[in-house]
Amino acid sequence: MNASAELLKELRIERGKAPSTPPPSRRGLWIGLAVAAAVLLAAVVAWLVLGGEKAPEVRTAPVVAISGAGGASASVLDASGYIVARRMATVSAKVTGRVKEVLIEEGMRVEEGQVLARLDPIDADAQRALAASQVSAAHSQADSVRAQLVDAEANARRLSSLVGQQLVSRAQYEQAVAQRDALRAQLVTAQRNAQVAGDQLRIAGQGVDNTIVRAPFSGIVTSKAAQPGEIVSPLATGGYTRTGIGTIVDMESLEVEVEVGESYIGRVQPKMPVEIVLNAYPDWRIPGEVIAIIPAADRGKATVKVRVALKEKDARIVPDMGVRVSFLEQAPEPGEQKPQGVRVPAAAIVQRGGSDVAFVLGNEDTVEQRAVKPGIAMGQDRQVLSGLTAGETVVLDVPETLADGDRVRLAGAEGQ
Repeated sequence: MNASAELLKELRIERGKAPSTPPPSRRGLWIGLAVAAAVLLAAVVAWLVLGGEKAPEVRTAPVVAISGAGGASASVLDASGYIVARRMATVSAKVTGRVKEVLIEEGMRVEEGQVLARLDPIDADAQRALAASQVSAAHSQADSVRAQLVDAEANARRLSSLVGQQLVSRAQYEQAVAQRDALRAQLVTAQRNAQVAGDQLRIAGQGVDNTIVRAPFSGIVTSKAAQPGEIVSPLATGGYTRTGIGTIVDMESLEVEVEVGESYIGRVQPKMPVEIVLNAYPDWRIPGEVIAIIPAADRGKATVKVRVALKEKDARIVPDMGVRVSFLEQAPEPGEQKPQGVRVPAAAIVQRGGSDVAFVLGNEDTVEQRAVKPGIAMGQDRQVLSGLTAGETVVLDVPETLADGDRVRLAGAEGQ
């Protein structure tokens, strides 16, 4: 009985006393913070994705006015080429022989007729000595015949007076006359032989002179090909035989040779002004002019050669240098209408709804769509007759989704 009363007493609830509660847990707080971070991250990702689509990254370029007479001309075509010399010669001896001495070095300036090298003249000297002896022999023979002729003529005159007096027979007189005429013929032959011997002596002397190599024109020695002791020959005989002493270049004859594609050769005209930039000196701009368009095409490369004159001469310009040539617009003739419109890169003009448009960069990096009227192609640029003003900035490589009023992000401006 007492045990049951105690159990009931323990189960009784005391209303005046607040029930005890366990301490709050931190698990819910961490869960809330994680949810908030996930929501914030999703918002940032969505802003980046949607914002990137609304503000694409683009390149820009300025709108440039097309210059008239007296201004800087625009390039209508760019091409690569090389410096070449119109007067360049590998100098060799006219005869085969052993080099005795070489009097040139690379970089040396030589004048026309200056001695460059000498060959061993022993054979040529022997030929000249033999020819001189033959000349002496021919003259001696002619002198001997002349002396005999004098005696024969005197004998014929004497017999001519005696045959009239019938002191000698006519047969003796006729024999004397025949001998005189024969000696006259022999004298003519001897004189001609002496002349031939003299000609042979001059030829032998020329052979000696051929052992001396001289400069054919004034210029700079660019290579030295032979050394003393080597055999040189004007013919390519193979082996260790040289075909030249050295190479001379006339620096005053330097010009530019450019290969222009067949599709663009129509833009090039004789007397057209050009601007030449050497690959070795990219900041040096050399004025030039088109000399001629070679009337022949390269079938393999589909190019046509163009000769360009250098209007400035300088020691830094040497043959075989690589160059970049910009063909410029022709200066307008007096009374001719000046070029109209502006010039922009061709990548700035796109098609929208069947019309040519360009996107002009405005305030706060927003773009404005403009209808434009394109003109002629000017190299990598395009003439625009209306719709744009010099000094404005246009978007290049316009994205297909770009529309009027959209905001863009600048990747960099393209200057002139």
